[in-house]
Order: sequence, then C-alpha cells, then structure tokens
Amino acid sequence: MFAARMQASVLARVPRRQLTLHPSINLILPPTRPPLPRRFVSTSSTADQSLPPRPSFLRRAATVLALGIVFTSLGITMAAAPAVPAVSQLLNPPTDEESLGLFVPETDHQREVEDFIQNHPLTREMRTKPEFSEARPHLKIPPAYRNYNLTGGTLMGPGRLVVPPIIFAEAGGKSLVSISYLGDELCGHPGIVHGGLLATLLDEGLARCCFAALPQKIGMTANLNINYRSPALAGSYVVLRATTTKVEGRKAWVTGRLETLVNEGETPKVLAEADALFVMPKQAALIPNVYPTT
Repeated sequence: MFAARMQASVLARVPRRQLTLHPSINLILPPTRPPLPRRFVSTSSTADQSLPPRPSFLRRAATVLALGIVFTSLGITMAAAPAVPAVSQLLNPPTDEESLGLFVPETDHQREVEDFIQNHPLTREMRTKPEFSEARPHLKIPPAYRNYNLTGGTLMGPGRLVVPPIIFAEAGGKSLVSISYLGDELCGHPGIVHGGLLATLLDEGLARCCFAALPQKIGMTANLNINYRSPALAGSYVVLRATTTKVEGRKAWVTGRLETLVNEGETPKVLAEADALFVMPKQAALIPNVYPTT
C-alpha cells in the first residue's frame, strides 16, 4: 500500500511534455469538419396535410345505413314490378260485359266451337231475359293466376274445355245456366269424359249459382251428392243448369244437372244430377277475393 502511494507521488512530480505531431501526419488524416446543425424533420407527407378531416363514426354509420336502405328499396321495387299488373287486375277485375270480349280463338277448332255456342238458340234465348246477366267469369282471373286455378287455367284450352264457358246468372243468386264444350283430352274410358270432371263442373257451377245469395258472395262446399245418369261423350256440348233452393244465413242449398246441348224441339239427355250445400266461412270478410265469383 505504501509503495503504491510512493509511486503515485513520483509520477506526479514528473514534468508533462506536450506531444507534437509530425507534419506528414496531417497529409494522412482528413481535416476536422465542423458539426452539422441538427434539424427535426416530420415523417408525415405534405399530401396528408392537405386531406380533409376524417368523418366521425356516426356520420359514416349513417351513410352506410342510407345506402343500404336505397339499394334494398331498389331491389324490392325491381322484384315486385312484375306483380304490379296482377295486383291491379285483382283490385279492378273486368266487368261481366268486358269479360265477354277477352277471349280470342287461336285455332280453327276454337273458332268453330265459339261460333256454334254464340249462335245457338239457347244462347239467343238467354240473352232475351233481362233478369240474367251474361259473362265469362273465368276470364276475370288475372292471367298470372290462371295457371294456379283448375277450371280457369289447368283444364282450359284445346283438347280440354276448348273455349271458356259462357254463363248466364240470374240476379240474386237464384239460378244459373252455363254452356261448355268438352274436348277429347278429358276422358277416363276412351271417348267418355271422366266422371271426376263432371263432378268438378257441377261443384263449381252450383257454387257459382248461389254465391250472389250469400252475404259475402263466397262459400265453401260442405256437401255434394252426384248421381250419374248417362255417359258424357268427348267432343260434345253440355249445359249446366242450377237453382238455389234455400238460403239460411251463411248456408245455401243448390240443386242442378248436366245435360246435352240440343237443337230446338229436341229433348236433352241428362248426364248427371247433383245436390249441394255451401257454407260461407265465418271469416269470409277477411278472405281476399282472389278469384272473382261474380
């Protein structure tokens, strides 16, 4: 410890000498440059400083919601556009007189059948009775809905019910007369019209007869009894006659028959007879009248 202190004191008494550099060293070492001034540079670009402030979250949410409502409304409008004519026709169905001019025959056979019915003595006779109104009610169904209606669409056309039936309805739902032509594609046995089709015609014809006598002009089949009398031949004209025999509140009883269409002085052949009970639903006022019955 003592030796260390002695050595330190000796070194302290040694005179310091200033070292001088050889002139050649200045040729090797580069001259000392003054320090550069320090500057703080922003990392953001000048373009960002020119942009407008970003809108708030509520404003962006409101914009997205508004665009969603606009495009949704456009989509609904485009999807519903084809249904607008059908809805308009449902709300404003053709009148009885207008329905008579809606059928245009497309084939020679349809024109032949149409001319025969239009000029038959029975048709001319019914047109002279003021208490009856003439119509083709199946043509009151909008075209878009006819494919979903049995007698107004599925069974209508060449080979089936060749022309829309002409119907004469007595005021107040008292009676009805309908003239039809049965094509050759409605058979059960060869050449004989299926009994189920005759039942369908009777069911619809008797119901249409009494609808005007019910408070809401609509009814459902509660009972239908049919007695078949003679075979109905394919390719023949038939007449449906129906009479409302009794009405009590929501119930109506109707009787009727299908017979052949004959010329004056001839006796028609009865094909089938029927009695039916129709009941108006309790909720009839709330049921939309999709298929006009009058």
